[in-house]
Amino acid sequence: MKEILTEQERQYIIEAIQNGEPIPLDFKYKLFPIAQKEYELNYAGKMRKQDILRGEDGVLPVPLQVEKVFNGERELFSDGWRNMIVFGDNLQFLKTCYQNTDDLVRNQIKGKVKLIYIDPPFGTGDDYEGNKGQKGYTAKRKSADFVEFIRRRLIIAKEILATDGTIMVRQGYNFGHYIKIVLDEIFGKTNFINEIVVNRGKQRLGGSKKFSTATDTIFFYSVSEKNYTFNPFKRARYIGEATGTNMLMKGERNPPSRIFIDPNGETVTLLPPANTHWKFVQIKIDEMYKKGVMYLAKSQKGLNSGIRKVEKDGITTPVDYVPSFKFDEDKTIDANWTDITGYDATTGYPTENSESLLERVISTTTNAGDIVLDFFGGSGTTAAVAEKLGRKWIVCDIGKLSFYTMQKRILSIQDSKDIQKPSKKYSNQAKSFITVNVGSYDLTKLFELGKEKYIQFVLRLFEIEQYKQNKSIKGYEISGERSGSYCLVWEFWKYKEDANVDISFLEELHQNIGSRIGKRFYIIAPANAIDFISDYYEIEDVRYYFLKVPYQIIQELHKQEFKKFRQPQSQTKINDLDDAIGFHFMREPEVKSSFNNNELIINSFRSNFTEEGTNREMDNFESLSMVIVDTNFNGKEFAMSRHFFAEDLLKAKKKQKNIEEGTEEDIEEGIKAELKQQKQLIIPLIGHNQRICVKYIDIYGNEFTEEFTTK
Repeated sequence: MKEILTEQERQYIIEAIQNGEPIPLDFKYKLFPIAQKEYELNYAGKMRKQDILRGEDGVLPVPLQVEKVFNGERELFSDGWRNMIVFGDNLQFLKTCYQNTDDLVRNQIKGKVKLIYIDPPFGTGDDYEGNKGQKGYTAKRKSADFVEFIRRRLIIAKEILATDGTIMVRQGYNFGHYIKIVLDEIFGKTNFINEIVVNRGKQRLGGSKKFSTATDTIFFYSVSEKNYTFNPFKRARYIGEATGTNMLMKGERNPPSRIFIDPNGETVTLLPPANTHWKFVQIKIDEMYKKGVMYLAKSQKGLNSGIRKVEKDGITTPVDYVPSFKFDEDKTIDANWTDITGYDATTGYPTENSESLLERVISTTTNAGDIVLDFFGGSGTTAAVAEKLGRKWIVCDIGKLSFYTMQKRILSIQDSKDIQKPSKKYSNQAKSFITVNVGSYDLTKLFELGKEKYIQFVLRLFEIEQYKQNKSIKGYEISGERSGSYCLVWEFWKYKEDANVDISFLEELHQNIGSRIGKRFYIIAPANAIDFISDYYEIEDVRYYFLKVPYQIIQELHKQEFKKFRQPQSQTKINDLDDAIGFHFMREPEVKSSFNNNELIINSFRSNFTEEGTNREMDNFESLSMVIVDTNFNGKEFAMSRHFFAEDLLKAKKKQKNIEEGTEEDIEEGIKAELKQQKQLIIPLIGHNQRICVKYIDIYGNEFTEEFTTK
């Protein structure tokens, strides 16, 4: 019911505003009525949908950079589509797809995704186990923080789904009910299709005062109430499962009799027992006879079953058989999926969804050639199953371990199980796919793009609105503008190596166009070509800002300080949920290592980034996140065979107590403190082939790669 302010309340509010006094919260819903929702969650930090779409949360679209094309010579989809493994913050990626201007995704993803499936960490703070019973990871975000983290992504996700698309979100018992309300809010409760129950895998112990937790939930929603793909899924019946049933149901119906065929092959009119009726009308029964599914079962009660035959003279006599029908050979599943495993352990990645689960998800909601998106990619089950079922797929994750787990899974998919015949190998090689960076970029690849693509990339990077055609002001090419101020991309390819953006360049620029460019002017140029230490240089009343590649943030130009997402130093933090703000350029760590007697010996590891927040140079090994190894490197494609977190490389007997106990912060600081004390880190590598490829990764996702050849 709409609440209306009384005259007295109006005067009270006016006086409060005039006197600078706060307005009581009691007036919240009278001043700002919520008419669009029957109910919704309210909590601290909840942003308006419009603000999220506009980037008021500090997360903006960023360019996509292709890292590598795999299987480039292999089969493509008819429209040239290549599947994608995306490394980076999924919110940045979703917003880039929503903006729909990047060449890699323009008019290919927004409005065309038929299915989104996600299994995000459950926001409980609980510990989850890996495939060998070890502590797998901790779901870091909790409560309202977790709900809002997921909500912001779901808001953008809906905007890129096709109008006949669907979404499935897997959640645990802890926070699933909150996410259900968020999904109602975003997709509309009339577009809620099903709550699907799935097995957790290893059951959570209940103890003496609670039941053990055996299941998770998948919430299934559509964009449109009636217009969406739904293919009923059938499975083979299990051994011992009923293959048929009788025709009887409770309750009486008129007329009560139906015509069947008796044991002698003659037609017979039968009446059901008292208080029951035959399940189907006569026309349906006749059709079932034609299909050959009808049969007579022997009554367990003999002539006392209550079924009576109507004789020609109207007299009824008991019979000892029951009209029955056979089920289809395959059973159409319902929303109870506890007959299959919910999780699997083929990759070693915690919370690996099973392929049998994703087969049902993808087969039910899409057709061959449709696009499937999973922006919490994890172990890559969604990509693997979509590949096997002939769907297009996109997976995104913020973790390097996830990225390389998914990459290997697709590269070696021919050796995995076939979905329809699990006892056999799939045998088919994957179609061509690409790996993509979002928010963290390879500087060398950027400068190799060529003039036009380089200009487009850097303009998007710095949120410059590009002109359809450059504006020329006295011979200077202006490529775009930001908030009404011009931007010039310094064309480094035209100049000699010793040419720079220096005082002489600016004075000449100002003399020619300074009176026509307003109060601020942006110049994008390679950092090593800019002679100024400060962020800008002022001539008269014009301030010239330097947007350097690679970029050092200019605080006054951004709503929030840039923040890099961190890679874990321990398996317990694999699935920490994090946001990236802005972007950064990758810088290889400095590594000194050797390989002798089946041992990888790391003598030093230093990141080329300072510690975020303190700007402190980090000590030896302190910034190491993980080491990943391909022990059978083919010289072309890195297929991870083993991985080691920094914590794994610490000698067990020297581990400090606070690495095993205490808060997450205590554990993290304990690992860093212990790493700084190491003189060497040694990794035994037994069972390798002649060529070994090693990637050393720092806590900001930067990599150093080297290859060893053994005898």
